[in-house]
Amino acid sequence: MMHRYKLWTLLILLAGFHALILFAGFFAPYNFSAQDRDFPYAAPSRMHFVDAQGKLHLRPFVYGLKDDPNTFGAYLPDTRGIYPLRFFVTGAPYKIAGLFSSHLHLFGVDDPARIFLMGTDDFGRDQFSRFLYGGQISLAAGLIAAALSLSLGIIIGSLAGFYGGWIDAALMRGGEMFLALPWLYLLFAVRAALPLHVSQWQVFLLLVAVIGLIGWAPPARLIRGVVLSAKERYFVTAARGFGASDFYLLRRHVLPQTYSVVLTQMTLLIPQYILAEVTLTFLGLGVGEPMPSWGSLLASLQQYYVLSSYWWMFLPVMLLVPIFFAYSMTADALQERLKSIPL
Repeated sequence: MMHRYKLWTLLILLAGFHALILFAGFFAPYNFSAQDRDFPYAAPSRMHFVDAQGKLHLRPFVYGLKDDPNTFGAYLPDTRGIYPLRFFVTGAPYKIAGLFSSHLHLFGVDDPARIFLMGTDDFGRDQFSRFLYGGQISLAAGLIAAALSLSLGIIIGSLAGFYGGWIDAALMRGGEMFLALPWLYLLFAVRAALPLHVSQWQVFLLLVAVIGLIGWAPPARLIRGVVLSAKERYFVTAARGFGASDFYLLRRHVLPQTYSVVLTQMTLLIPQYILAEVTLTFLGLGVGEPMPSWGSLLASLQQYYVLSSYWWMFLPVMLLVPIFFAYSMTADALQERLKSIPL
């Protein structure tokens, strides 16, 4: 019972997070490419309830920003005006799931003030908005690549385990070759062979294809082991005796036995492939500007002065840790839950 509640809690948390990313335009106060050159590397905005005169406000507010005369590149709150936090405001246009246009945002403040929950980058772009929009690229890469790997793993693992013999030997030796491939160097080679002027979507699709095609071997080996055991079950032998075709046996009796492995592998592969996309984009092999990605948000950390002066540039890294941790806990809870279900 406790495992079930734990699993549902984790699934709800992950579903909520994915909804936040899917509707990034609504939750983000600004467009991911909107620049405010007056405030590069501005620190996260502080919310106030008490103004400079000591008056209490029920609605949280922010101050405007002004240059610090004593420190170059630093800002001070301009207490001459207060700007309350407003909900369901009209702002920059965006598309919901790439289909429907809208101007409605969850929160914002009146001009000329700005609200930067995670600070800004060197171009004055809101890091929080870029983190939400960047999640659409990184999560899509993880989901699509994981689906591609599992699809290949199911097909190859099922054929190898069900038919055995030379088919099993050939497919598993091919899997061992893919396990030995240095995917990072392979991506370097593929990217170097492409023309310099390639669209960002082509780079994204190439990235996903390479990650997904290389990663099919581990789930295929696991599925092969399940199929080897499932095809010897009595009900499979009985169905074969009644003249059932191989396709029917696989679809009706054998493949359902692999569902637990497929589900747990999905929850394990998604964060691995997200991290792979983040790493490759961080190294300059993934999507580039102006499209945001979690990897491009971390790229500025390659510069020493950013590491030493602007602590809020680490916030995207700190947010990724609980996301990966939630995926890992979901995989463990799902495995425990499926083990308790009788076959």
